[in-house]
Amino acid sequence: MSARCQVTGREPGFGKQVSHSHVRTSRRWNPNIQRRRYWLGSENRWITLRVSAKGIKTIDKRGVESVVAEIRARGEKV
Repeated sequence: MSARCQVTGREPGFGKQVSHSHVRTSRRWNPNIQRRRYWLGSENRWITLRVSAKGIKTIDKRGVESVVAEIRARGEKV
């Protein structure tokens, strides 16, 4: 499964790590993805989302109902 946030769409960033001798090697910055369960009151069930830390803050601010509606409008399965 990809390291992608279902709420914000954050994905890994790619770049180079530069050592003291200036040797460049590839590296990857992974987002802080966590598996979180939320109670969806309208459907009377739990849902599991793969969200980043910023996605969790977004859900806390806007509410899980509106965020799930937006995810479904994009065509993702929840």
